[in-house]
Amino acid sequence: MFTRAIVRKPGPTFHNGLTTSSLGKPTFDLLLKQHQAYIETLEKLGLTVTVLDPQPDYPDAYFVEDTAVVTPEVAVITIPGAPARQGEQRSIQAELAKHRLIANITDPGRLDGGDVLMVGGHFFIGISERTNPAGARQLGGILESYSYTWSEIPVGTGLHLKSSINVVGDNTLLLSAAVADLSEFENYAKIVLPDTDAYAANTLWINGTLIVPRGFPRAKRALARQGLPIVELDVSEVAKMDGGLTCLSLRF
Repeated sequence: MFTRAIVRKPGPTFHNGLTTSSLGKPTFDLLLKQHQAYIETLEKLGLTVTVLDPQPDYPDAYFVEDTAVVTPEVAVITIPGAPARQGEQRSIQAELAKHRLIANITDPGRLDGGDVLMVGGHFFIGISERTNPAGARQLGGILESYSYTWSEIPVGTGLHLKSSINVVGDNTLLLSAAVADLSEFENYAKIVLPDTDAYAANTLWINGTLIVPRGFPRAKRALARQGLPIVELDVSEVAKMDGGLTCLSLRF
């Protein structure tokens, strides 16, 4: 059960952020409206949301998920893999220290929270362009000290591990077809999305409700079979900056 979330408002320099998208130029006013709708949805689901100010020097800073991995016992502050994002984590540490013990990834480790998926007591840590083996091992060691298990997953498609896979219920994973056959996931119930709806693999399961990106009807129909309430949110401007629903908050 989540009770809190941390988000950060996008700043007017957001369009200078890192992206590989070919979806077109994002619009700041629309991004702000979409971000506010996201905050209001979290609040309706029972979370107390802390909204941090923009960081103009860090255009991607509203993707707060990459700056920390939060467990019930400890918050692990990352070193983001993209050099342009290194520094975003400092203000996140101060905020999370109000709620959790703090541990830190150190050089030469690099870790983005978007590459870390908690499923029960196990953590999958994606090795990607943003997360290196040193960062994964450091996080794994911290998690082991709190009796969690972990394993590495190579990220072969998408920016982060959670671009392609997320938890959508007890022992149930929502996956893109590109990762559905990995042996690491064979013991879980799986909902596999077609390539046309692969972006919707970045769906949030919050306190028994599924928050899904708008515009992916096949994904919505597949998720409806879970029997859980579904909230659709328009994240078109976030997608233009290589982001998704999970990227926009730290939930704990």
